[in-house]
Amino acid sequence: MKRIILLSILLLAVYGFSKKELKWVAIGDSITYLNDHLDETGNRVTKGYMTRVTEQLPFVHYINKGYNGWTAGGIAAHFDSLYIPEADVYTIFLGTNDWWQGRPIGTLKDYETNAGNHTVYGSFRIIIDKLKKINPHARVILITPMKRTDFVYLFNQKNNAWGSYKEKNGQTLARLAAAVVNIGQEAHISVIDLYNDKKLSEKALVRFKRLRNPQTGIYQNYTYPGFQTIPFNPETDEYPYPLGAIDLTYDGLHPSDRGNKIIADRIAALLKK
Repeated sequence: MKRIILLSILLLAVYGFSKKELKWVAIGDSITYLNDHLDETGNRVTKGYMTRVTEQLPFVHYINKGYNGWTAGGIAAHFDSLYIPEADVYTIFLGTNDWWQGRPIGTLKDYETNAGNHTVYGSFRIIIDKLKKINPHARVILITPMKRTDFVYLFNQKNNAWGSYKEKNGQTLARLAAAVVNIGQEAHISVIDLYNDKKLSEKALVRFKRLRNPQTGIYQNYTYPGFQTIPFNPETDEYPYPLGAIDLTYDGLHPSDRGNKIIADRIAALLKK
Protein backbone atom coordinates (compact mmCIF):
# COMPACT_ATOMS: atom_id res chain seq x y z
CA MET A 1 0.00 0.00 0.00
CA LYS A 2 2.80 2.41 0.90
CA ARG A 3 4.48 1.72 -2.44
CA ILE A 4 1.25 2.56 -4.29
CA ILE A 5 0.91 5.85 -2.39
CA LEU A 6 4.53 6.77 -3.07
CA LEU A 7 4.10 5.95 -6.76
CA SER A 8 0.97 8.12 -6.93
CA ILE A 9 2.82 11.05 -5.34
CA LEU A 10 5.67 10.62 -7.82
CA LEU A 11 3.29 10.57 -10.81
CA LEU A 12 1.56 13.71 -9.54
CA ALA A 13 4.92 15.44 -9.15
CA VAL A 14 5.98 14.54 -12.69
CA TYR A 15 2.70 14.98 -14.56
CA GLY A 16 0.19 16.71 -12.31
CA PHE A 17 2.16 19.88 -11.74
CA SER A 18 3.97 20.21 -15.06
CA LYS A 19 3.24 23.32 -17.11
CA LYS A 20 2.42 23.38 -20.79
CA GLU A 21 5.18 25.00 -22.80
CA LEU A 22 4.01 28.44 -23.94
CA LYS A 23 5.23 30.32 -26.98
CA TRP A 24 5.02 34.07 -26.34
CA VAL A 25 5.43 36.75 -29.00
CA ALA A 26 6.07 40.22 -27.56
CA ILE A 27 5.11 43.01 -29.98
CA GLY A 28 6.38 46.44 -29.03
CA ASP A 29 8.69 49.38 -29.51
CA SER A 30 12.18 50.11 -28.14
CA ILE A 31 11.25 49.03 -24.61
CA THR A 32 10.69 45.54 -26.00
CA TYR A 33 13.51 45.70 -28.57
CA LEU A 34 16.12 46.56 -25.93
CA ASN A 35 15.58 43.26 -24.11
CA ASP A 36 17.91 41.65 -26.65
CA HIS A 37 20.12 44.68 -27.35
CA LEU A 38 21.44 45.59 -23.92
CA ASP A 39 24.53 47.24 -25.41
CA GLU A 40 22.20 49.94 -26.75
CA THR A 41 21.37 50.86 -23.15
CA GLY A 42 25.07 51.45 -22.50
CA ASN A 43 24.70 48.25 -20.44
CA ARG A 44 22.74 50.24 -17.90
CA VAL A 45 20.20 47.43 -18.13
CA THR A 46 21.27 43.87 -17.36
CA LYS A 47 17.95 42.08 -18.06
CA GLY A 48 14.88 43.16 -19.99
CA TYR A 49 11.33 42.35 -19.00
CA MET A 50 11.01 39.31 -21.31
CA THR A 51 14.13 37.63 -19.96
CA ARG A 52 12.85 38.23 -16.44
CA VAL A 53 9.46 36.67 -17.24
CA THR A 54 11.07 33.51 -18.63
CA GLU A 55 13.33 33.27 -15.58
CA GLN A 56 10.23 33.26 -13.39
CA LEU A 57 8.32 30.92 -15.72
CA PRO A 58 10.72 28.50 -17.45
CA PHE A 59 7.84 26.97 -19.46
CA VAL A 60 7.44 30.29 -21.34
CA HIS A 61 9.60 30.94 -24.41
CA TYR A 62 9.59 34.40 -25.95
CA ILE A 63 10.10 35.81 -29.43
CA ASN A 64 11.06 39.47 -29.51
CA LYS A 65 9.11 41.52 -32.04
CA GLY A 66 10.07 44.93 -30.70
CA TYR A 67 10.96 47.70 -33.14
CA ASN A 68 12.95 50.77 -32.14
CA GLY A 69 10.87 53.95 -32.38
CA TRP A 70 7.85 52.27 -33.95
CA THR A 71 4.23 53.21 -33.36
CA ALA A 72 1.08 51.11 -33.34
CA GLY A 73 0.41 52.72 -36.71
CA GLY A 74 3.74 51.45 -38.05
CA ILE A 75 3.13 47.92 -36.78
CA ALA A 76 -0.37 47.91 -38.31
CA ALA A 77 0.88 49.23 -41.65
CA HIS A 78 3.76 46.76 -41.97
CA PHE A 79 2.33 43.81 -40.05
CA ASP A 80 2.40 41.38 -42.96
CA SER A 81 6.11 41.97 -43.59
CA LEU A 82 7.09 41.49 -39.93
CA TYR A 83 6.56 37.72 -40.04
CA ILE A 84 4.76 37.48 -36.73
CA PRO A 85 4.68 33.72 -35.97
CA GLU A 86 1.90 31.63 -34.50
CA ALA A 87 2.04 31.65 -30.72
CA ASP A 88 0.04 30.81 -27.61
CA VAL A 89 0.31 34.32 -26.17
CA TYR A 90 0.77 37.75 -27.75
CA THR A 91 1.52 40.90 -25.80
CA ILE A 92 1.07 44.31 -27.45
CA PHE A 93 3.12 46.98 -25.67
CA LEU A 94 2.79 50.10 -27.83
CA GLY A 95 1.60 53.69 -27.69
CA THR A 96 4.30 55.89 -26.20
CA ASN A 97 5.71 56.70 -29.66
CA ASP A 98 2.23 57.26 -31.10
CA TRP A 99 1.72 59.90 -28.42
CA TRP A 100 5.07 61.59 -28.97
CA GLN A 101 4.64 61.61 -32.75
CA GLY A 102 1.27 63.27 -32.30
CA ARG A 103 -0.84 60.55 -33.91
CA PRO A 104 -4.57 61.07 -33.32
CA ILE A 105 -5.86 58.77 -30.62
CA GLY A 106 -9.38 58.72 -32.05
CA THR A 107 -12.40 57.17 -30.39
CA LEU A 108 -13.67 53.73 -29.49
CA LYS A 109 -15.90 53.91 -32.57
CA ASP A 110 -12.74 53.75 -34.72
CA TYR A 111 -12.00 50.40 -33.12
CA GLU A 112 -15.57 49.11 -33.27
CA THR A 113 -16.02 49.99 -36.96
CA ASN A 114 -12.49 49.05 -38.03
CA ALA A 115 -12.06 52.58 -39.37
CA GLY A 116 -8.49 52.07 -40.58
CA ASN A 117 -4.96 53.02 -39.65
CA HIS A 118 -5.64 56.72 -39.11
CA THR A 119 -5.94 56.67 -35.33
CA VAL A 120 -4.46 54.69 -32.44
CA TYR A 121 -7.82 52.97 -31.90
CA GLY A 122 -7.89 51.94 -35.56
CA SER A 123 -4.29 50.71 -35.47
CA PHE A 124 -4.96 48.42 -32.53
CA ARG A 125 -7.99 46.95 -34.29
CA ILE A 126 -5.84 46.04 -37.30
CA ILE A 127 -3.13 44.45 -35.14
CA ILE A 128 -5.56 42.45 -33.01
CA ASP A 129 -7.53 41.23 -36.04
CA LYS A 130 -4.33 40.04 -37.73
CA LEU A 131 -3.22 38.19 -34.60
CA LYS A 132 -6.59 36.44 -34.45
CA LYS A 133 -6.10 35.28 -38.02
CA ILE A 134 -2.73 33.80 -37.13
CA ASN A 135 -4.13 31.93 -34.12
CA PRO A 136 -7.80 32.42 -33.18
CA HIS A 137 -7.20 30.62 -29.87
CA ALA A 138 -4.17 32.64 -28.76
CA ARG A 139 -4.34 34.81 -25.69
CA VAL A 140 -3.76 38.51 -26.38
CA ILE A 141 -2.61 40.84 -23.59
CA LEU A 142 -2.49 44.61 -24.01
CA ILE A 143 0.03 46.69 -22.06
CA THR A 144 -0.46 50.43 -21.69
CA PRO A 145 2.49 52.80 -21.96
CA MET A 146 4.05 53.66 -18.63
CA LYS A 147 4.48 57.24 -17.51
CA ARG A 148 7.59 58.99 -18.80
CA THR A 149 9.63 62.00 -17.77
CA ASP A 150 12.09 64.11 -19.78
CA PHE A 151 13.84 61.67 -22.12
CA VAL A 152 17.40 62.24 -23.31
CA TYR A 153 18.96 59.57 -25.52
CA LEU A 154 22.18 58.26 -24.04
CA PHE A 155 24.13 58.38 -27.32
CA ASN A 156 22.66 61.53 -28.86
CA GLN A 157 21.46 64.30 -26.59
CA LYS A 158 19.70 66.03 -29.48
CA ASN A 159 17.23 63.17 -29.38
CA ASN A 160 15.14 64.26 -26.41
CA ALA A 161 11.52 64.69 -25.45
CA TRP A 162 9.48 66.03 -22.59
CA GLY A 163 7.57 63.76 -20.26
CA SER A 164 3.95 62.74 -19.93
CA TYR A 165 3.31 65.67 -17.58
CA LYS A 166 2.76 67.78 -20.70
CA GLU A 167 0.49 67.42 -23.73
CA LYS A 168 1.81 66.61 -27.19
CA ASN A 169 -0.29 67.79 -30.13
CA GLY A 170 -3.12 68.54 -27.68
CA GLN A 171 -3.20 64.98 -26.34
CA THR A 172 -2.04 63.45 -23.07
CA LEU A 173 -0.34 60.09 -22.68
CA ALA A 174 -2.93 59.38 -19.97
CA ARG A 175 -5.65 59.58 -22.61
CA LEU A 176 -3.79 57.16 -24.86
CA ALA A 177 -3.34 54.72 -21.98
CA ALA A 178 -7.07 54.99 -21.28
CA ALA A 179 -7.72 54.13 -24.95
CA VAL A 180 -5.75 50.88 -24.56
CA VAL A 181 -7.83 50.03 -21.49
CA ASN A 182 -11.03 50.79 -23.43
CA ILE A 183 -9.93 48.50 -26.27
CA GLY A 184 -9.27 45.70 -23.81
CA GLN A 185 -12.75 46.08 -22.32
CA GLU A 186 -14.40 46.20 -25.75
CA ALA A 187 -12.49 43.17 -27.07
CA HIS A 188 -12.56 41.24 -23.77
CA ILE A 189 -8.77 41.20 -23.70
CA SER A 190 -6.61 41.35 -20.57
CA VAL A 191 -4.89 44.71 -19.99
CA ILE A 192 -1.84 45.46 -17.87
CA ASP A 193 -2.25 49.12 -16.99
CA LEU A 194 1.31 50.29 -16.39
CA TYR A 195 0.35 53.95 -16.71
CA ASN A 196 -1.72 53.81 -13.52
CA ASP A 197 0.51 51.30 -11.72
CA LYS A 198 1.36 52.79 -8.32
CA LYS A 199 4.84 51.25 -8.43
CA LEU A 200 5.63 53.15 -11.64
CA SER A 201 4.90 56.66 -10.40
CA GLU A 202 6.27 59.65 -12.29
CA LYS A 203 8.29 60.92 -9.33
CA ALA A 204 10.23 57.63 -9.21
CA LEU A 205 11.21 57.47 -12.89
CA VAL A 206 14.57 59.13 -12.16
CA ARG A 207 16.20 60.14 -8.90
CA PHE A 208 17.23 63.50 -10.31
CA LYS A 209 18.15 65.39 -13.46
CA ARG A 210 21.58 67.02 -13.44
CA LEU A 211 21.36 70.50 -14.97
CA ARG A 212 23.04 73.88 -14.89
CA ASN A 213 21.57 76.30 -12.40
CA PRO A 214 20.24 79.12 -14.64
CA GLN A 215 21.54 81.77 -12.21
CA THR A 216 24.99 80.40 -11.38
CA GLY A 217 25.75 78.10 -14.30
CA ILE A 218 26.85 75.44 -11.79
CA TYR A 219 25.54 71.90 -12.21
CA GLN A 220 23.18 70.65 -9.55
CA ASN A 221 20.84 67.73 -9.11
CA TYR A 222 17.19 68.72 -9.54
CA THR A 223 14.50 66.32 -8.35
CA TYR A 224 10.99 65.84 -9.68
CA PRO A 225 9.08 67.98 -10.49
CA GLY A 226 11.51 70.89 -10.15
CA PHE A 227 13.68 69.92 -13.12
CA GLN A 228 10.76 70.35 -15.53
CA THR A 229 11.28 74.11 -15.60
CA ILE A 230 15.10 74.08 -15.82
CA PRO A 231 16.44 74.45 -19.38
CA PHE A 232 18.64 71.78 -20.94
CA ASN A 233 20.95 72.54 -23.87
CA PRO A 234 21.86 69.33 -25.76
CA GLU A 235 24.66 71.16 -27.60
CA THR A 236 26.64 72.18 -24.54
CA ASP A 237 25.33 70.47 -21.41
CA GLU A 238 26.53 67.21 -19.90
CA TYR A 239 24.30 64.15 -20.09
CA PRO A 240 21.66 64.88 -17.41
CA TYR A 241 21.20 61.31 -16.14
CA PRO A 242 24.46 59.96 -14.68
CA LEU A 243 24.36 56.48 -13.17
CA GLY A 244 23.27 57.86 -9.82
CA ALA A 245 20.11 59.25 -11.42
CA ILE A 246 18.79 55.84 -12.50
CA ASP A 247 15.60 54.74 -10.79
CA LEU A 248 12.66 53.15 -12.64
CA THR A 249 14.17 54.34 -15.94
CA TYR A 250 17.77 54.91 -16.98
CA ASP A 251 17.07 57.81 -19.36
CA GLY A 252 13.66 59.17 -18.39
CA LEU A 253 11.80 56.80 -20.73
CA HIS A 254 13.25 53.29 -21.00
CA PRO A 255 12.91 51.01 -17.96
CA SER A 256 15.92 50.23 -15.81
CA ASP A 257 16.44 46.85 -14.17
CA ARG A 258 14.04 47.93 -11.45
CA GLY A 259 11.43 49.08 -13.95
CA ASN A 260 11.77 45.95 -16.06
CA LYS A 261 11.29 43.77 -12.99
CA ILE A 262 7.96 45.44 -12.22
CA ILE A 263 6.78 44.98 -15.81
CA ALA A 264 7.91 41.34 -15.78
CA ASP A 265 6.09 40.69 -12.51
CA ARG A 266 2.84 42.02 -13.99
CA ILE A 267 3.15 39.85 -17.11
CA ALA A 268 4.21 36.74 -15.19
CA ALA A 269 1.21 37.08 -12.89
CA LEU A 270 -1.11 36.75 -15.91
CA LEU A 271 0.85 33.97 -17.61
CA LYS A 272 0.74 31.86 -14.44
CA LYS A 273 -3.02 31.58 -14.79
